[in-house]
Amino acid sequence: MTTTVALRRVAAASSAATRPIVLSAGRKSHTRNYATSTKEEVDPQLNGYPQLPFVSRQELPALGWQDPLLRRNFGDTLHEQDELLSMWGPDIPPVSPQSATIQFLIAVSGFVGFGFLVKNVLAQDPPAVRREYPFDGLVKELGGLEANKARAESLEED
Repeated sequence: MTTTVALRRVAAASSAATRPIVLSAGRKSHTRNYATSTKEEVDPQLNGYPQLPFVSRQELPALGWQDPLLRRNFGDTLHEQDELLSMWGPDIPPVSPQSATIQFLIAVSGFVGFGFLVKNVLAQDPPAVRREYPFDGLVKELGGLEANKARAESLEED
C-alpha cells in the first residue's frame, strides 16, 4: 500500500513539473523537475542537490520511458542513491517482510513438529536392553578415570 502512495506522489510531482528539452534530432523530451518537500528536513550533505523520493525504478511502470531498460527519461535528475534504486539494484521482494516471517515460522514449526512426531510417536523402542556394567560402570577396572566411566548399573527393573 505504501508503494502505491509513493507512486502517486511521484506521478503527481512528475506531471505537475515537467519542462521540455530539445534533443539533437529536434524532438522534444520531457524531464522531471522534482520539488523539495517542505515537510522533510533538508539534508546538508546534498549541498543544493534535489531531495528526490526514495522510490525504486522497479516499482515504476514499464512503458512510457525514453530509456525503457533503465525506466528513465533523458535528462532526468538522478537520485543520490541511484545505484540502489536503479533497475540494476537489489530486487524488491514480492512478499512483505512480515508475511515472509510468518511463512518462515510456519515452515519451521512444520519441520520441528514432524521431527517430534517421528521421534516420539513413530520411532520404535530398541529391540534389546542396553548393556549395564556393575561396580559403578567398571571405573576401577578401566583405570579409575572419570573420562572412562561407563553407564552405571541400575537396580530398578524396566
